[in-house]
Amino acid sequence: MDLLDWHRGRLSARRLAVLVRHLPPDSATLRELHGEAADWSVTDHLLAAAVDRLAEANWMFATVNRDEDTEPLEYPKPVPRPGATHPDPQPSESGVHNPTHAELAQFFS
Repeated sequence: MDLLDWHRGRLSARRLAVLVRHLPPDSATLRELHGEAADWSVTDHLLAAAVDRLAEANWMFATVNRDEDTEPLEYPKPVPRPGATHPDPQPSESGVHNPTHAELAQFFS
């Protein structure tokens, strides 16, 4: 596909928009727009979330079953996500991390 066809009148603006909208996730354009986040699919995000939950479950199990005299275990660090400037904080008192609007938008984009 030659993008000069748009200037020559052989490619409509609508067709060009459709082609750009449906670029593959690993295209140079999407990498330029989204950076490292373009490399992560929904599956990658779900796998990272599963690894984080498993690490938290192991931490909880080890914390509950440790001797009272030993030092508390360090809370597990989450798998780094693309575009994340800081790791997720420890869970709130309810034990649930509520994602921000930016985190949700990044996950679903």
